[in-house]
Amino acid sequence: MNENTIESLREALKHSPNNTPLRLLLADTLLGLNRLEEAEVEYRLVLKSSNDTKATIGLAKVFYKKGNYSACNVILEEFIENGHEDLEALTWYAKGLLKENSVSRAIETYKRVLSIDPNFFDEELDSQLRVKGGRETSEPEEEVYDSRFLQKPSINFSDVGGMDAVKKEIELKIIKPLLHPELYKAYGKKIGGGILLYGPPGCGKTFLAKATAGQVNAKFISVGLNDILDMWIGNSEKNLHEIFELARFNTPCILFIDEIDALGASRSDMKQSAGRHLINQFLQELDGIDKTNEGVLIIGATNTPWNLDPAFRRPGRFDRIVFVPPPDETTRESILQLKLKNKPVSSIDYSQLAKKTEHYSGADLDAIIDIAIELKLESSFEDGVPKPIETKDLLNAVKKHKASTQEWFMTAKNFAMFANDAGLYDDILSYLKIKK
Repeated sequence: MNENTIESLREALKHSPNNTPLRLLLADTLLGLNRLEEAEVEYRLVLKSSNDTKATIGLAKVFYKKGNYSACNVILEEFIENGHEDLEALTWYAKGLLKENSVSRAIETYKRVLSIDPNFFDEELDSQLRVKGGRETSEPEEEVYDSRFLQKPSINFSDVGGMDAVKKEIELKIIKPLLHPELYKAYGKKIGGGILLYGPPGCGKTFLAKATAGQVNAKFISVGLNDILDMWIGNSEKNLHEIFELARFNTPCILFIDEIDALGASRSDMKQSAGRHLINQFLQELDGIDKTNEGVLIIGATNTPWNLDPAFRRPGRFDRIVFVPPPDETTRESILQLKLKNKPVSSIDYSQLAKKTEHYSGADLDAIIDIAIELKLESSFEDGVPKPIETKDLLNAVKKHKASTQEWFMTAKNFAMFANDAGLYDDILSYLKIKK
């Protein structure tokens, strides 16, 4: 419709100002042309005289298009709570909730849409929430998840080089319970709980958690501090709850939370009440006070377990703690072979390199390869021919880049020796070959 059509509609309304269908047609036309301010005026005029469904939804759509998702959701929430099972209203409400990161509520709302019309399809919602299947039954067959966080790992322990002691511990504490739930239920034990992976940075804690999920064919949710924290008071707690809800909906599920030391810092160190509220929310989610965490395994990763609030390590929370050390010599050799694969190399002595990189993390090994490549690039610029990387190039890089884990071990050693009454950090002493 063009400007002439709009003017014609306005002219007609001068002669018939109370003609609701005519005013709605004008409002819808303006909305379609993205003339949002004008459309808002017309929808409000309709709503002054009646609680018209189309005008209510139209006004909500105006706010959505303006980016005012909160106003959109308030209008539609009230409309739906008043008993209106309107397909369009529910669809726009789900979109608005998704924009505000209320993932589980968006999922619930979209499921209501599908219960009204099992053949309904919305590309935006479907791509974000990945809703598959039809109507929900007592045993739901559909898979509903937020594709931003939820993964189905294609790796397992066979993809993790070395780390046999760590894998064995995870096997006993995590994998066996998930693979044999009937034995645990016979003893009245729940399947799930929390485990804490700790160690120096860059040693593959995230990769290990993902491989654990792949080992038991569970879904995997990986979130970091930035996915949870929000500048607005109360929103961080809401984000945290949404992520736990997503995990509970997709059991068996491994929920991996990185940088948990920043999220669960000691409450006594928190100067702002907002930080304490977030910790308390986290503890409630771990305990499954409102909803059961059966089938949800929470894995936290931290570089500084000594900074965690002691409440996090109580039974039923992160009561199991696993040390993830830097890769051993055999593992370092396999990591170097993997990372140099498909790069121009010439007779690399991987065994010698592995011996020279004691205490190096996976990230450190990446760094020495990058340094060696940069040196080779400089010489390659002269004639444009790629020069193969040799053992001596990598050994020179080792001299330039020292193990980043050394500083971590200096701090960890102090805690292991002088603040280790419960024996939590005995593995650090074993790694450093220090007797208690």
